[in-house]
Formats: sequence, C-alpha cells, structure tokens
Amino acid sequence: MEVYIQLSSGKGPKECDFFLTKVLSIFKREALEKQILVTIVSQEQSEGELIRSAICKLTGHDIDIFLQSWTGSLQWTCTSPFRTFHKRKNWFIALFIVNEKNEVAISEDDILYQMIRSSGPGGQHVNKVSSAVRALHMPTGLMVVAMDTRSQLQNKKLATERLALKIMNMQDLTVKQEKDLQWHNHAEIERGNPIRVFKGIKFKGSL
Repeated sequence: MEVYIQLSSGKGPKECDFFLTKVLSIFKREALEKQILVTIVSQEQSEGELIRSAICKLTGHDIDIFLQSWTGSLQWTCTSPFRTFHKRKNWFIALFIVNEKNEVAISEDDILYQMIRSSGPGGQHVNKVSSAVRALHMPTGLMVVAMDTRSQLQNKKLATERLALKIMNMQDLTVKQEKDLQWHNHAEIERGNPIRVFKGIKFKGSL
C-alpha cells in the first residue's frame, strides 16, 4: 500500500516552519514503529534548514489507521524560540493526504535514464560503480537526479517519482493554487480543533 501526504506550514511564520521540521522527524519515527516506510519525495525549505512543506510517500500496511491520528491541523504550544518577547504561544501546521487525481502517471518510454557516479565531499566518489540516476523527460525537457541510496534501482524509482512531481507542478498550476487557497481556509477553520497538540521545546505530544 502506498499513500502520499503533505505537511505544510502554509504562509505561517518561522516558528511554524520550525514546528514542521521537528514534527516531520517525529512522524517518521512513529511510522517506522508501525513498520511504515516514509520517503520524502520533495520539500520546500525556508530559512536555513527549516522546512516549509514536504511531500512524503508512505509504504506499508494499515497506513490509513496510522494516519487517523495525524491527518488534520497540528498545534504546537510553546513560546517562540526566535522572538523572546513575542506573546503568541500557539503555532499551527497541517497534514493532509494528497488527492489521487493530482498524481501524474508518466510512461517510462518517454524517459531517458543515464547512470552516473554519486560524488561525495571533495569530489570523492561514494561508489566505484555508477549508482546515481539522471532522468530526462523527453517531451518536456524536465530533468532530475537521484543519488539518495547505493541502489541504482531505488535511485531510478526515486528519479521517476520526482520527475512525475515536476510534471504535475508544471501542468497543474491552477490546481496547486486552488490547494493553496484550500489550505488557508482549512488552517483558519481547524485552528480550534487540532488533531494533535505538542507542548514545549521538547515537543511532548498528545492525541
């Protein structure tokens, strides 16, 4: 079973991005405890290494049951770690399942794959074999590179998924704008009814 989800802080302040970055680690850890693999397909960063939005693929069994305690608005109650005298203490992000109709199916006949070497720091090769994969979608000219794992097969699969995501963003900009609007409406409505609340700088969570 595979399910795609998105974590988003919308247009929230830096504190929301900080919250999302921490929650993503908690989400991955809890998923692993349920033997669910979480693969980050794409992410949008804000300041530094903070994450504003992440699309993840979940693989495993009983994912729908696991997501019942995650899907919706998430709240973090804590004083700002960035603004000492800021009065606000409640920060919100959201997790929602990506609609299947927005997924893009592409034919591998339209993709040109090239195996390349994964390079490490200082130009050192991670492997002597070519494990990284460059994928070119010939009809659109879009290209991605995947070198996340030592497995050429897994990197090829990741490259295909990232290419599909790029095509979706290019072809379906209107839908993306509608999703952004839905997110803003959703955030305003759900602020008083979070599915989970995390407290303090150690992010102690409750359902």
